[in-house]
Amino acid sequence: MKSAHPFKILVVDDEPDLEPLVLQRMRRSIRGGEYTFVFAGNGIEALEVLSADPSIDMVLSDINMPRMDGLTLLEQIPQVSPDIRCVIVSAYGDMKNIRVAMNRGAFDFVTKPIDFEDLKVTIDRTLKHLQEWREALASRDKLVMLQNELDVASKMQKSILPTTFPRSPDYQMSARMQAARNVGGDFYDVMNLERGALGLAIADVSDKGVPAALFMMSCRTLLKGAAIGTGSPGPVLNEVNDLLQESNDAAMFVTALYAVYDPGTGTLTYANGGHNTPLLVHPDGSSEELALTDGIALAVVPGYEYEQASVTLSPGDAVVLYTDGVTEAMNEQAEEFGMERLIALFADGASTDPEEAIDGIFRAVNDFAGEAPQSDDITCLVFRRSENQA
Repeated sequence: MKSAHPFKILVVDDEPDLEPLVLQRMRRSIRGGEYTFVFAGNGIEALEVLSADPSIDMVLSDINMPRMDGLTLLEQIPQVSPDIRCVIVSAYGDMKNIRVAMNRGAFDFVTKPIDFEDLKVTIDRTLKHLQEWREALASRDKLVMLQNELDVASKMQKSILPTTFPRSPDYQMSARMQAARNVGGDFYDVMNLERGALGLAIADVSDKGVPAALFMMSCRTLLKGAAIGTGSPGPVLNEVNDLLQESNDAAMFVTALYAVYDPGTGTLTYANGGHNTPLLVHPDGSSEELALTDGIALAVVPGYEYEQASVTLSPGDAVVLYTDGVTEAMNEQAEEFGMERLIALFADGASTDPEEAIDGIFRAVNDFAGEAPQSDDITCLVFRRSENQA
């Protein structure tokens, strides 16, 4: 990530030992001119610093502080610096406050004790998104063609998608999105949850263009916040649906599937909000579509109650999550790729290693489409339980 000047990060925490620790652990990035740090001991001091220094790009704030806590600070920051990005730091057990912080506009979070490698990844992802957003704002007034606007939206969209994934002896996973020329609103996400559980999400926003990309980013933030605080997939979709309803003047909607994997039992619990049915692939190449949970798209009906279902993955089983850009991809004869071709990829002996499976799916869809223009985003997430698990 390149910038003409170092990004400036305001760290807000009342622990006096944090400042020398941050400066010591981040010394290479500081010396390399990636970013600089300033510090404040509580929310009131932070607002004073922000008011005096408009060059600050990002706030990294603790939640529990004297005088003004991090949650109150999140409410006040937009009045002082509306385009700044905020990351919250809190104890892992403080899920309720983390959830509130995400719903109040925090871009991301890290937990205590701080893993500085994870912190650097989070900082870089946040600043990359900020940089893309600033480029979008700078370009907005210069756009003379619709395609330029769509290209900006595509960059913004890609900047928030995970590119590295959790690793464990218990499971492997990979995901990818191939954006259409006309920008859409597909996204996927992966969340580390309590007790080693893993949250998996895939979604597809209605419509195309910049409004869809912006709606997608809002959906992603709300989903992550709800996942941290709520846990079970059904209630997570309940909350996101209600929150989207509160400010949906554009009458957009999103299909979404959210699942939680428990590595201790191999159980995958999922709720489906009008999204494509996941495909369960067994090591012998046989496969089956997971049972529907009859949920409708989010942001359509307020107060809708989403049901959930569970399946126990046997060792070597893989679950394929995808958007309709896969199955509805068309060739030059206006034929759809379809579910049968997706199933056949694995029946013919294709690997269920997540990265290889993703490569195979995208290669097959693109080969099938040939010279036909891509009309929708193509997004896929493959999760596999390790074969050595009992």
